[in-house]
Amino acid sequence: MDLRKQAEKRVDAKIEFQENLYKYIIVNLIIAIICLLFLKSFWLLLVVMFFWGINVLDKFFKAYTIENYREKMIEKEISKMGE
Repeated sequence: MDLRKQAEKRVDAKIEFQENLYKYIIVNLIIAIICLLFLKSFWLLLVVMFFWGINVLDKFFKAYTIENYREKMIEKEISKMGE
């Protein structure tokens, strides 16, 4: 895979994470207001935050940690093979 495609894949993953995070924050604020005004309890907010939060964390790890870790491991293996 060429370098540009790898860079595009990383950038797309980071953009997807950021968009998902912004949506997560906005929707949870709206649900918090609805819960406060109408439901007088926050069980709905907690359920949404928990399950959607798992998805946000997954996208974060895919965008920022796993790819970088994978690339470092590949470079390390290549350098070992070259020795």
